[in-house]
Amino acid sequence: MKLFQRLVPWILLAIALFILPAALDDFRLNLFGRYFALSITALAIDLIWGYTGLLSLGQGIFFALGGYAVAMNLMLNTKSQAGGNGIPKFFENYGVDQLPFFWQPFWSPVFSLIALWVIPAAVAGVVGWLIFRNRIKGVYFSIITQAALMVFFHFFNGQQKLFDGTNGLKTSTSELFGQLVGSPDMQTWFYRLTVLLLPLAFLVCRYFTSGRFGDALIAIRDDESRLRFAGFNPVPFKTIVFLVAGALCGISGALYTVQSGIVSPQYMSISFSIEMVIWVAVGGRGTLVGPIIGATVVNYLRSLVSEALPEAWLFVQGALFIFVVVLMPDGIYGWITKGGFRTFLAAFGIAKKAKTYPQLDKEAIPVD
Repeated sequence: MKLFQRLVPWILLAIALFILPAALDDFRLNLFGRYFALSITALAIDLIWGYTGLLSLGQGIFFALGGYAVAMNLMLNTKSQAGGNGIPKFFENYGVDQLPFFWQPFWSPVFSLIALWVIPAAVAGVVGWLIFRNRIKGVYFSIITQAALMVFFHFFNGQQKLFDGTNGLKTSTSELFGQLVGSPDMQTWFYRLTVLLLPLAFLVCRYFTSGRFGDALIAIRDDESRLRFAGFNPVPFKTIVFLVAGALCGISGALYTVQSGIVSPQYMSISFSIEMVIWVAVGGRGTLVGPIIGATVVNYLRSLVSEALPEAWLFVQGALFIFVVVLMPDGIYGWITKGGFRTFLAAFGIAKKAKTYPQLDKEAIPVD
């Protein structure tokens, strides 16, 4: 079973690399590119929730910041989107004739590539440190992250003069290397880039969840008070892991933005951040492989249901979440690796067959 667990990520990668491009048309391939981009966010949430016990409902902040970073660069470097004064056209709609100062660095592709993960990581590091140093945890941590999410959402949503407000920044009509970002060739390129970055994100999470650092994260999740009593300060561990998760969400948001064609404040909506948590719960938290499965399966199911019955998805999603919580508490991956159908029967009161120890029967018991 351990060999199977180790091989699963690489089997999924091989399928994504070789089978999907040959079997799917451009539209479906683009959808799977988005699913894999979202899987990086699911990995980040598993890192902080599944392993550290920090249920963050505000990861949409970092996801959107990564998306805005790449969108700002693409808009600045696309001549067809420039107005009469050389800045993006939407500024003219609000009477802005000079590029805001914080837009200026995004002329540089190098700066933008660094910013799309450094800015989310920096914001996550500052927010995390302020929260953790005050020993805020549990449900209060979830509430604070959700409150921070609402602050960012309303800021970006209300700043038409800076970020085009509700309309967001479109990238599909932007140009990169002389081609439209929304063209099939560029989208295939972004798909391949996403497929290559997803296992790298997996390895980063594997690194932080193994060894002594990983043991500290699990100790924080299971009994933080005892860890403090043993002489460890959990604040640096939680801050680092929250920072890393923020960086991963930023990369995920950038990849998703160039494949969906737009970034908007909706990426910071409460419902979207809650969906991220559902992906991890459905796939199986605390496993790293499970979140990838959960993000891909749930979003693929969402596409299928939305195409047939657009208004039914929320009901299906709610039913799926209840089903998993009640009957598959370890998620899809945990269900597969921990007994599968026997675990399912046990949820209905049908006890699993007790394991025996044949070697005990064979051993001779000495009699005095």
